[in-house]
Amino acid sequence: MKLKNPPVNTLSLEFLTELVICLEKLENDKSFRGVVLTSDCPGVFSAGLDLTEMCGKSPAHYAEYWKATQELWLQFYQSNLVLVSAINGACPAGGCLMTLTCDYRVLADNPRYCIGLNETQLGIVAPFWFKDTLENVIGHRAAERALQLGLLFPPAEALQVGIVDQVVPEEQVQSTALSAIAQWMTIPDHARQLTKAMMRKATASRLITQRDADVQNFVSFISKDSIQKSLQLYLERLKEKKG
Repeated sequence: MKLKNPPVNTLSLEFLTELVICLEKLENDKSFRGVVLTSDCPGVFSAGLDLTEMCGKSPAHYAEYWKATQELWLQFYQSNLVLVSAINGACPAGGCLMTLTCDYRVLADNPRYCIGLNETQLGIVAPFWFKDTLENVIGHRAAERALQLGLLFPPAEALQVGIVDQVVPEEQVQSTALSAIAQWMTIPDHARQLTKAMMRKATASRLITQRDADVQNFVSFISKDSIQKSLQLYLERLKEKKG
């Protein structure tokens, strides 16, 4: 599955919805057992959630956008398929979250390709289910430090902290991901799927039981004047960089 929403695979409302539909189709087609998730945009895996969807819009729009974000996470995190990320570009915030839902992560060895949940750097807070997903992968202490500082790990550090499973030369990312998926597929599907569900059930249930409250929290937080101002400043700085 190649992510293609140029220039940086931002997770807009439309793109989130398309991704969910695409994964559902693959889930329902029993001839598919696994998916390699990668990017079709040079140098970027995914820049994450679309800040323009969270800035200067109505509370109803924020709610719709956040429900779509929840849905993406729930579909990917609970997928019966083997999901392997072939991370061939920078992978901050929501991009990182998407790879963390996968069973295995391969990162290209390029110092520009950093990965992490850097929300605090934008003055926003990673929700509890982002936190849970990261903590399940790298442990409590490492997650606490990474989340508070909004760390983006370059490849060697990403491997050391365990946010990715392998770092390989850029030209070997796809072949390594395919080798990894082949290994996971040697296990009988029913046994692997039940084990995955058992490992992930408690984390998924925390969001499922609190979905509405989580939407309300997001809408009230993102609607604050101070948050809107900091997002606008950040978007303006991005425009200046491009200019």
